[in-house]
Formats: sequence, structure tokens, C-alpha cells
Amino acid sequence: MTTRERTYARANNQRAAQYTELWIVGRPEDIAAMVQVASASGRLVYLSAPRPMGGDDTRQRRYLRLRTR
Repeated sequence: MTTRERTYARANNQRAAQYTELWIVGRPEDIAAMVQVASASGRLVYLSAPRPMGGDDTRQRRYLRLRTR
């Protein structure tokens, strides 16, 4: 395989596996609704465990990875 062919194959693989990575901050029930929609659409790839914001803040943050296609 030539260098040009390898570069072309790598570029095609990267395009096929494009993701959006987000940190979402909000109330647990709001995050649950967003996650449910992302999961139902088939775009949800990864969801982290909920993490408290700290202090008196009752919100949580979660990391999501979504497919763009």
C-alpha cells in the first residue's frame, strides 16, 4: 500500500468515526431527559457517571460522546 493510499484510508476512517464530546451541567432530571433522547436516536456512544458540582450546588455534570452521523 502506498503512502497516498494509507493517507486516504486513514482520512476515510476518521470521517466515518466522528464524534462530538460534551460536558453537560444541569439538574439530574434534565440530564436524564437529554440522555434518553440521545440514546433513543442511536447517537449516544458513551456516558460518564454523574459528578456533583460541589458546594451547595445541586446540579450535576456528565460527559457525553455522541455520533455526529
